[in-house]
Amino acid sequence: MLLAGLGILIVASFVSLPLKWSAFFTLEAARTTGEFLSGFTPPELAPAFLRKVAAATAETLSMSALGTLIAALLGLVLALPAAGRFGKAARSATRLVLNVLRSIPELVWASMLLIAAGLGPFAGTMALAAHTTGVLGRLFADVLENDSPLPEATLRINGARPLAAFLYTSLPQAMPQMMSYVLYRWENNIRAAAILGVVGAGGLGQMLKYHLSLFQMQRAASVILAMLLLVAMVDALSFSLRRAMMR
Repeated sequence: MLLAGLGILIVASFVSLPLKWSAFFTLEAARTTGEFLSGFTPPELAPAFLRKVAAATAETLSMSALGTLIAALLGLVLALPAAGRFGKAARSATRLVLNVLRSIPELVWASMLLIAAGLGPFAGTMALAAHTTGVLGRLFADVLENDSPLPEATLRINGARPLAAFLYTSLPQAMPQMMSYVLYRWENNIRAAAILGVVGAGGLGQMLKYHLSLFQMQRAASVILAMLLLVAMVDALSFSLRRAMMR
């Protein structure tokens, strides 16, 4: 029944949306697209401008790394009650908080935080941290709930304190999976940090918006290339770290 319902939803989506495939695959569309893309060549390679791009790249990387780190710490703290370790009432309340945090997109968080904190990378970092806390907190809670309770229970029966039993048994069991989630979210936050700059949260996105608004396409092309290189670098690093942890 579920698969049938999904199939009906997909068919209804195609029927209800005014998809103009014929207009997309026309010579006129190809010509105008080619003219638009030709404006991006060649990319701006002046040393002074490349130094600005490098600084914005470092800012975007810092936003994503710090936002992910804050989210990982807060997510771990919230995962404990969300995993039912402090009773059913705390579990329900904490999961509601996590649902609210992750249901609000990063752009909306950034727009709200920009009002309070002003333009710049601080609002972008906090926006990434808020949304990612909701995601990682839920994932961490699921990992803790799925862990085998026997090692921790054994230590507690033998007189270990609850916190010590958790730190020596449950947390080491869950840590590899948690780190894998953190690295994956860091990959996503690199892309999100680049986009958040469009609303004034700093980094490469802010540079891209500025140069596109002035129709400085060649400079915008350099910023886009920096985004692609940064994402590829972090993807490769994250993939290597995940493989090393899973061995």
